[in-house]
Amino acid sequence: MRGSLPVNRRTVFKLRQVGISTLGSVKIRILLCGCVALTLLAVANRNRDSSSFMRWTDDVDSLHSSSSSRGRYAIVMNTWKRYDLLKKSISHYASCPRLESIHLVWSEPDPPSDSLKRFLNHAIQLNSGNGHRVQLVFDINKEDSLNNRFKEIRDLKTDAVFSIDDDVIFPCSSVEFAFTVWQSAPDTMVGYVPRMHWVDEKKGKDNYIYGGWWSVWWTGTYSMILSKAAFFHKKYLKLYTDEMPASIKEYITRNRNCEDIAMSFLVANATGAPPIWVKEVL
Repeated sequence: MRGSLPVNRRTVFKLRQVGISTLGSVKIRILLCGCVALTLLAVANRNRDSSSFMRWTDDVDSLHSSSSSRGRYAIVMNTWKRYDLLKKSISHYASCPRLESIHLVWSEPDPPSDSLKRFLNHAIQLNSGNGHRVQLVFDINKEDSLNNRFKEIRDLKTDAVFSIDDDVIFPCSSVEFAFTVWQSAPDTMVGYVPRMHWVDEKKGKDNYIYGGWWSVWWTGTYSMILSKAAFFHKKYLKLYTDEMPASIKEYITRNRNCEDIAMSFLVANATGAPPIWVKEVL
């Protein structure tokens, strides 16, 4: 994961200044997300030897019990009043060869309009290929909460979930490659957005700092993958829905942040396996 770049001392000094400045700009996110990371890690460490903690072992074992629907994946897309972006995303992803269905996480106060539904269904009809029609589903939620993006989908036909935001578009070739990587390690999270955390030396162990992209670039390593663009097994939706502590869900709803970190730590605690960062394939 580590590497070196052929840059001179002056360039390194300037980059270090930029990195420090950028890290400072994410101070608010560090404060918000550090609480979630700390909570999950502290609870996991305290209950590492306890079979009662969130039944991680039993649930992870169940991941291996289903071998069906491994050949396709479903997109779970979070969206919020950005209809032009949503139309563009749906039109694009509908053409991906192994896509089975698209589930739109809808948390707006008003239901989707008939005109929007007609447009999206028409776009899918035009762009679906290989004789397979991609299914479009609106998952309507009464409460506006970022936890909605990880609610269990009971009728999901595929094991693989590609979680993505409505403003993020990757080439289908890149998505298909990441899906192939996930198929080789279906228990872990595979995605495009790496982040890292480390112990806050001033406060001691069990206190952590969250680092953005510049931290990953500067250190050459990462410790988590964000769910704004990541593959994971559908069973983690059930784990998040049924087992994630209410205090963490309340924190996410109240602050409208950190659901991505919560899911990343959930997967890590469930499997003990590191996430896999896939660089975009053009």
